[in-house]
Amino acid sequence: MSDLPLPAPHLSVTGHLTRLRSRLVRCVLAILLVFCALFPFAQQLYSFVSQPLRDFLPSGATMIATGVTSPFLAPLKLTMMIALFISMPLLLHQTWGMIAPAVYRQERRTAAWLLAASVVLFYAGMAFAFFLVFPMMFGFFTSVTPDGVAMMTDIALYLDFILALLLAFGLAFEIPVATFLVIWAGITDVQTLQKSRPYVIVGCFVVGMLLTPPDVFSQTMLAVPMWILFELGLLASRSVNKPRTEAP
Repeated sequence: MSDLPLPAPHLSVTGHLTRLRSRLVRCVLAILLVFCALFPFAQQLYSFVSQPLRDFLPSGATMIATGVTSPFLAPLKLTMMIALFISMPLLLHQTWGMIAPAVYRQERRTAAWLLAASVVLFYAGMAFAFFLVFPMMFGFFTSVTPDGVAMMTDIALYLDFILALLLAFGLAFEIPVATFLVIWAGITDVQTLQKSRPYVIVGCFVVGMLLTPPDVFSQTMLAVPMWILFELGLLASRSVNKPRTEAP
């Protein structure tokens, strides 16, 4: 009996939709509350996020706004994205609350650990990009600016650029969780993935080439951590127990 899922109350389709709606409302309210708390500091947040580039701008150079509404919309968009990132643990918790009743008790603890690890790794990936990759990348870009060219980046284009990279690094750091999941679900095993290591390494560098700017530093800074995280995922999966496959 201890291996069975928790009994879920019998609900009609309307009941399930009502529960889904209430959880969605909580998620939206959480994002809005965090956004409202951060909105007064929108300009300071953008100054902080743009610091990695501004540190390397030549003396007298500044960032520019080519759009009429960019000085307002760029910090607003950044604040909304930060509110979404901060609210991510609650969003995942609400999602987990929907699927937990259908999960066996034996696997529920493992799934909870995976959920927590995915949040931590996502934040770690963004921090790695912001504090380590961005300074190296922007230092390289400013160093190769041709003579006679003034480097003045548009604030909206800069924001889109760094948000894409932060998301790419955050998702790339989920590799250990993804590796663990495919082994835990019985899709493959550790030995098969070990034999595929050369292809995985090549794939990491291909992903790094596609998701980062065309310079070897940022590509390597994404590809090498992805490879290391893949190895950590294999290490964590060696003693994994596959979940039960019989119907609840």
